[in-house]
Amino acid sequence: MNLTLKIWRQKNSSDQGQIVTYLVKDISPDMSFLEMFDVLNEQLLEKGEDPIAFDHDCREGICGACSMYINGQPHGPLKGTTACQLHMRNFKDGETIFVEPWRAKPFPVIKDLVVDRTSFDRIIQAGGYISVNTGNARDANEIPIAKEIADEAFNSATCIGCGACVAACKNGSAMLFVSAKVSQLAMLPQGKQERNSRVEAMVAQMDEEGFGACTNTGACSAECPKEISLTNIAKLNREYYSAKASSKNV
Repeated sequence: MNLTLKIWRQKNSSDQGQIVTYLVKDISPDMSFLEMFDVLNEQLLEKGEDPIAFDHDCREGICGACSMYINGQPHGPLKGTTACQLHMRNFKDGETIFVEPWRAKPFPVIKDLVVDRTSFDRIIQAGGYISVNTGNARDANEIPIAKEIADEAFNSATCIGCGACVAACKNGSAMLFVSAKVSQLAMLPQGKQERNSRVEAMVAQMDEEGFGACTNTGACSAECPKEISLTNIAKLNREYYSAKASSKNV
């Protein structure tokens, strides 16, 4: 396959940045999108040029690091797929592909396609944890949990925090991410102790980071590589209003 790549290049957060065109030839359709980037970077290094910076870690669709717009879509055209698991056979020979970093104020560009997503980390630090006694591991079946609840909590826990929900949202909202993390713990008995303080702290931190408001367009869930359900946002709202009502009654 021969492709034309139009890639966002930006030296640092203060640089204006621009789209730069590259031509790649003889790309195998069985390569992943990131493997194609590896080939391009090898060619750039051979020419003495600066390789394209892009984030990656596991390359197995687990870590969420490979966050980028591909032809205007977070992680590319395939539903439920991260950029690292997107293969070149999903593109046509001779196609022009645009690649850009996430566009959201709380995700400032570090270099090229790498953005700073530590705002998500700070939201988790604000309340995404549980209080447990340290010591010997407890038996897995010691606390009975109904299967339907366990399954629902697991579905929420599959969120990898890649930021596609923010990138897809016209308001740059992080509600799907925050709601998945809140719902995951709120549904399990281990998360009951911080239930009220957790949701208030995480929503407050989300607002402080500068994420936009949710207007329920559903783009976040549609573009999520793990297909996190919008029902989590409804759960978050219930948890938040319940916590606020409880704090007023104290």
